[in-house]
Amino acid sequence: MKTERTIKQRSTQNILLSLFCVLISLIGYSQVTSSIDSTAIKIGAELFYKIHVKTDSTTLVVFSEEQTFQPLEMINSYSIDTTKKEGYYQLTKTYGLTQFDSGVYTIPKQKIRIGENIFFTDSLQVQVNPVVVDTSKQKLFDIKPLIEVDKKPSKIWRTLGFILLALLGIGGVLYWFIWRKKPMSEAEKIAALKPYERAKLALEKLDEERYFENEEIKTYYSDLTLILRQYLDEKVYEQSLESTTDELIFRLKTLEAANQIKLSKETIQNIETILKRADLVKFAKSKPDYQLAKLDKNTIDLEIDHVKEGLPEPTEEELLQDLAYREALARKQKRKKIKQITAAILGVFLITMIGLVIRSGFTEVKDTVLRNPSKLLLEKTPWVTSEYGAPGITISTPEVLQRQIVELPEEMKGKVQTVTFAYAGTDTPIDVVINSSKYAAETDEEGKQKDVPIDLLKVAEGVLDRFEENGTKNIITRNEQFITPNGQEGIKTFGTAEFLVEDKLVKGAYILLGFSTPNLLQQVILTWKEEDVYADQIVERILNSIELIKLTKDDK
Repeated sequence: MKTERTIKQRSTQNILLSLFCVLISLIGYSQVTSSIDSTAIKIGAELFYKIHVKTDSTTLVVFSEEQTFQPLEMINSYSIDTTKKEGYYQLTKTYGLTQFDSGVYTIPKQKIRIGENIFFTDSLQVQVNPVVVDTSKQKLFDIKPLIEVDKKPSKIWRTLGFILLALLGIGGVLYWFIWRKKPMSEAEKIAALKPYERAKLALEKLDEERYFENEEIKTYYSDLTLILRQYLDEKVYEQSLESTTDELIFRLKTLEAANQIKLSKETIQNIETILKRADLVKFAKSKPDYQLAKLDKNTIDLEIDHVKEGLPEPTEEELLQDLAYREALARKQKRKKIKQITAAILGVFLITMIGLVIRSGFTEVKDTVLRNPSKLLLEKTPWVTSEYGAPGITISTPEVLQRQIVELPEEMKGKVQTVTFAYAGTDTPIDVVINSSKYAAETDEEGKQKDVPIDLLKVAEGVLDRFEENGTKNIITRNEQFITPNGQEGIKTFGTAEFLVEDKLVKGAYILLGFSTPNLLQQVILTWKEEDVYADQIVERILNSIELIKLTKDDK
């Protein structure tokens, strides 16, 4: 959740003041004790850990059944043994613990709920001794040689490889069917020629000998005159194909008389003669000999040249019309090309997205494409691992925490030294705040210095009270013990709430970690939006990185 819900609604100074106001002396309780049957065991042996509680018959006592004994492992949880004594009952809960590595281990404090109150046992130390092996009776073997293991590429590289192969494959298909300059067929090559070149090529391919061998004289003259008529239709008279011989000849004479084409009388006469002979062959079943048919072909070839020479030069208007036509055709082809490329890009995108959704899931792909801020923060590399405060809290965060300037009230000056670091703002999906405070030792009536004990539960309650003052509603809270990876013990207060953000209540989650020694309070505050899986992973990673720097005598 946007961290403005905490930093924007309350200053870090208010958090600190709420912590200072709730500090009271720790009160020890003697009604809860713990014991172990031995302070030293062998690797794998069972250690009996007992918790004794003195209470009355009406008070509810709840023992933990979870694995809260790390670094030791709980292997058995025995039934509660109840003993009635004068005026009270003594409950004894026994756990079977073990450890499979030698060394010195500390059993952490255990949480016991008695009625509405929470109590903690003392921590106990256990020595785990190794098992001595008699090498004279137990055979020893050489260490097995190293075996090379084929490392599979990481998920992201596999995904990138899959996308690359898909894009190459789709690009190859698009190139072959759309962008590749395809070889023209014979018909396309002929259609692309100019009318004169097309007519000359058709005459060249007209094999009169083949027609006469197969006695296809009618077909021969039909094909011969069709070549001539097609050329005249394209260059001289647009109705040459459907006109009769007399109509076509009349039109040629009219055009020649109007000086629209320069044709000699001999040319017109030769064209008329061959067309009428073709009509006789087609309709009167006339059969010219081979030599005459060959001569007619040569005559048509020659007269096409004469017609081409007699055509007038195109006017400027005709040239402009032709240029406009060619430009329009080029624009049309360009638009077609753009549409093809756009369709190809969309196709590649859709296929890639479908493949990624199948492989990684819709949510993963959506958050990657839309650049989910929580996901970007989680995947940021490298994370910053740094120490904050003195004595410090070592923690890993996606971004470095910035030191905050906090002005203490006059009554607190000289009594406490505090530093605060935070990562927060309107664009951050999670708030991280670290407070570290040292308190001056108090003096008793005899003038001797005494330490200032700190109640972490009261400190957490003060922070929650501050949440409520800033408009937070429906706060649900739980408390449990928290142990850092380096064995430092603290209290974890966590839960959900509805935080007030820009006049709207937004569901979120929070974790308050408190650590204390006499005269020292250290706290980590995390708040984020509920149901944000990436924020949950960020929080888990941060929690697993927290380590407290142990105090030395000089620090104390």
